[in-house]
Amino acid sequence: MKRVIAIANQKGGVGKTTTAVNLAASLAATRRRVLLVDLDPQGNATMGSGVDKAGLVNSACEVLLGECELAAALVSVEPSNFTLLPANQDLTAAEVRLLTLPIARETKLRNALQPKRLDFDVIIIDCPPALNMLTVNALVAADSVLIPMQCEYYALEGLSALLSTVDQIRIAANPTLSIEGVLRTMFDPRNNLSTEVSNQLLSHFGDKVFRTVIPRNIRLAEAPSFGRPALFHDKESRGALAYLALAGEMIRREEEAQTAQRAGSPASPPATDHGAAANDAAAHEPAPHVAAGRAGES
Repeated sequence: MKRVIAIANQKGGVGKTTTAVNLAASLAATRRRVLLVDLDPQGNATMGSGVDKAGLVNSACEVLLGECELAAALVSVEPSNFTLLPANQDLTAAEVRLLTLPIARETKLRNALQPKRLDFDVIIIDCPPALNMLTVNALVAADSVLIPMQCEYYALEGLSALLSTVDQIRIAANPTLSIEGVLRTMFDPRNNLSTEVSNQLLSHFGDKVFRTVIPRNIRLAEAPSFGRPALFHDKESRGALAYLALAGEMIRREEEAQTAQRAGSPASPPATDHGAAANDAAAHEPAPHVAAGRAGES
């Protein structure tokens, strides 16, 4: 894939970190080399990967400020088999120092990732829940933005602000930045509002909305307390299967785009065979009603 994907949404509690950790583990399970960058001062992706954020010697803070090379801060995450650039509350101080720089403050992460970029098939950046200098660094470094979104009214409001920021980043610093997709998270099919907002997303964004839907799931919620992705907490849970399906959908989209590019024609839209998707969640994205299941179901 050879892509840098920022997972961003300025609204908190929409599943950014859950998506970052579980997508990293799911892509690593397909034998891809994955780097997860924790760019949130809360360090939740670091803790969710089983790394003690309080005991870090080097972290994303030192890398952003140029105080150490990227390679010196990387941590191997086992058994998930991906690599992590960890973070803790020191990132808050790093952001303040970045704001005082006269030039190139928004390109620090891109420059730091450059020497190791080809060593990984996918680099996933977990952004903080704010449109601040850390998020700007992530968007400037990224090839695309994956937007996790809970299907509720306020989430729609926040989406507009994020898309406006993406447009500004394109104009100012990263003209090739694209939307990887909109991911519906914590979906409850019994909630009429969830269904209504989901339909609005499909109407406005079409194929940019992932067919995979992440359900509201107990196993996903409790996995971080064990310091591991859901895939290694309960691989049969609906949450774990949904993120495996998301990884499969992203890989398939990439392959279809490459095939279309070689053929000189636009990529065809995703298929809508819901039955096939339900039969093999690990290899095919489940249709919304299949992935969602019942709220709280494992």
